[in-house]
Amino acid sequence: MYGRYTQDLGTFAKDEAARLRLQEGDTPRPRRPSELLEYTQGRCAPCRVCALQCQRFLISKVGEDWVFLILLGLVMALVSWAMDFAIATCLQAQKWMYGGLDTNVLLQYMAWVTYPTVLITFSAGFTQILAPQAVGSGIPEMKTILRGVVLKEYLTLKTFVAKVIGLTCALGSGMPLGKEGPFVHIASMCAALLSRFLSLFGGFYENEARNTEMLAAACAVGVGCCFAAPIGGVLFSIEVTSTFFAVRNYWRGFFAATFSAFIFRVLAVWNKDEETITALFKTRFRLDFPFDLQELPAFAVIGIASGFGGALFVYLNRKIVQFMRRQKTINRFLMKKRLLFPALVTLIISTLTFPPGFGQFMAGKLTQKDTLVTLFDNQTWAKQGLNDEFEYLGILEAWHHPRSNVFVTLVVFILMKFWMSALATTIPVPCGAFMPVFVIAGAAFGRLVGESMAAWFPDGIHTDSNTYRIVPGGYAVVGAAALSGAVTHTVSTAVIVFELTGQISHILPVMIAVILANAVAQSLQPSLYDSIIRIKKLPYLPELGWGHQEKYNVRVEDIMVRDIRYVTLNCKYRDLQQVLHSTKMKNLPLVESAESMILLGSIERAQVGALLSNQLSPQRRLLTLRQKVLSEDGHRLSDSSIRFQISTEASSGIPARPALRKPLKPALKRVPSSPADSPPAGATDHTGIALKSLFCANPSTEPTEAQGTAYHKAKRVRISIVEEMILGDKMTPAEILEWEEQQLDQLVDFSSAKIDPAPFQLVEHTSLHKTHTIFSLLGLDHAFVTSIGRLVGMVSLKELRKAIEGSLTAKGVKVRPPLASFRDSTASTSDADTTALRQLWDRHQHHPMPREASPGGDDDDEASK
Repeated sequence: MYGRYTQDLGTFAKDEAARLRLQEGDTPRPRRPSELLEYTQGRCAPCRVCALQCQRFLISKVGEDWVFLILLGLVMALVSWAMDFAIATCLQAQKWMYGGLDTNVLLQYMAWVTYPTVLITFSAGFTQILAPQAVGSGIPEMKTILRGVVLKEYLTLKTFVAKVIGLTCALGSGMPLGKEGPFVHIASMCAALLSRFLSLFGGFYENEARNTEMLAAACAVGVGCCFAAPIGGVLFSIEVTSTFFAVRNYWRGFFAATFSAFIFRVLAVWNKDEETITALFKTRFRLDFPFDLQELPAFAVIGIASGFGGALFVYLNRKIVQFMRRQKTINRFLMKKRLLFPALVTLIISTLTFPPGFGQFMAGKLTQKDTLVTLFDNQTWAKQGLNDEFEYLGILEAWHHPRSNVFVTLVVFILMKFWMSALATTIPVPCGAFMPVFVIAGAAFGRLVGESMAAWFPDGIHTDSNTYRIVPGGYAVVGAAALSGAVTHTVSTAVIVFELTGQISHILPVMIAVILANAVAQSLQPSLYDSIIRIKKLPYLPELGWGHQEKYNVRVEDIMVRDIRYVTLNCKYRDLQQVLHSTKMKNLPLVESAESMILLGSIERAQVGALLSNQLSPQRRLLTLRQKVLSEDGHRLSDSSIRFQISTEASSGIPARPALRKPLKPALKRVPSSPADSPPAGATDHTGIALKSLFCANPSTEPTEAQGTAYHKAKRVRISIVEEMILGDKMTPAEILEWEEQQLDQLVDFSSAKIDPAPFQLVEHTSLHKTHTIFSLLGLDHAFVTSIGRLVGMVSLKELRKAIEGSLTAKGVKVRPPLASFRDSTASTSDADTTALRQLWDRHQHHPMPREASPGGDDDDEASK
């Protein structure tokens, strides 16, 4: 019915081109490109041409996406492996210092506390001096950048160096900090720097849309090479950085993340850290019967409790930052002593985790990696105790205390590390919060529930005649995924857990816990990254999540700003000046008139300023003064020219020829002269004599066309300079002010301005949900609101954010109850509105949009007539 394609379009185009070439067989061969002509001469001409063509081929292939993604994955894998090696070396040095001073507890304490304090202080100072933008996670900033907001200095080489070195020192100190968030920022900076470097080979790397797609892929690479989890990395990066994700970027993210994770694990094998490519934290849970259905309620409890815990973590982190900022005395003191706060926090945490001290009750000797390995262990501590049957006796021994059981150790560990992590993530160093939450609170809480289940059911849960013992390590995996998902508001943490452990046996309990944790956390608090965005006051748009069902009945007319500044088509320059002084809008609406308010387009603030500056420019004032002088001195400059005779006898040595007196025309207004206008012989032209001494460069021979053009251009420039010298100082400040007032009263000429004829518009009945979707999908920061073509208001990111958050009391925003704008959706447009619409359309036909005049504009107009 609709027809079908019988041949591929590309094949058809090739066949058609071949047929045309056969028909034009006698057509002469095309000439070589002009840039190849210089290589076609000489003995080695074919080799030169071939080398040039090969060079161009390679340069064109550099522009392929897969080449860029391979380079990005390779560089990030090397950076991740090098950082892990440096961090492991720093942690091993701390253990060596602590173990070598076992004869003196005081020296052990000094070494245990001083080492991380020095590293954190260096990280904070180095980052603050080199690039303060490197502080923190980086995911909130990347979320803002991918939305279209330009953040200066966040993707530069200086920030990259500060982030890498500062993060290495921060993690090497042993503080409860994470690597995942900063690595997303590092990968994005690496992608931006690669794009700038490869732009030397082609301009396609300067395309803004292409760079945005590569940044989205880089976020996936950052997670993929950090956890060796490419699938979870892609999904996690989409969840935390994008509201709407283009499916065409899927293959880029998976390709780069997979290649990066592969190289990262190959480097571990090459360094003999692993025998083969395996999971980063491989578990050994039984596969025939991983869990019983009767354990699902316990997993659900872990999910619900993790939801409350994640919301509490975000709340505690935000309150700590707000407390430090609101206390003006403390804030002022810490601004002067920037390194005091990180050193003090590190000193407190190191003191509490000192192994011979309070740290013996919370496994203070273990690093984050060792802690996660022990928590994922498939043995049951509460039932069997810590005896020689354990394969990792040296590591598990840290959880055993002769005067307390494993439950006390886990509870103290969870409570202490929870607030320590929330406090440590506020230190002004490059750091993340994913791993502390994942390891310290999530896995430990899951392990606590698992050990409790094992104590309640020492022989396991009976199923028919078979008995299967409880596996507490599986509960730790579920808790880690649930709590990290609750803090970040993501579900992809389940996939990351599967790739980290190398087992998918607990997929059902993990998904149940993660979904329940997200449901609870999203109803209580924003995600950790959204909370940081609010603290830093970055431009953002909150999601229409839980508790926003009533916002579906709110319309744009309820939240828009009605009193906005605009520019009319027949306005004066004085009106432009008033608009610029009264508003800070970046884009101003252009309407037909103040009476009709028909929206014709929008004009940028910079364009309005350029129009005003051009109208009041000194060059324009000089032109006005020149015209005034010429009109007053018409008897001396009757033909608007200055005549003088040019002699070249002294310079050329050639006999002088009778020089014709040619008129000197004004630079901006040229009137053709005639021989009849020449003064009589012997007459004295004082103006000509005054300028005659300045210009004496007429050659004795007739110049060529190019020389003549250059000569006349130079002559006009010199004449303009002389006239400016003569006329420039004649106007007093009062005269200048009077002239500017006259210019401001003239009508604006929009022919030279760049006007957007189709700005983003919304009708007044657009729902808040649809408005949120449009703003999120297109990355808008404002949109004009129209009614039957009339401009009635404007809604920006600020009003939309306040409407979603419920604080609809901002100045200038007229708010009505949510259901006040609810109208019958079946109501049709009235006849009066239809008639008004037709009248406005007819009127609009007589007021065309101003546009730039094209070179062939006159011809086009004549042709149209």
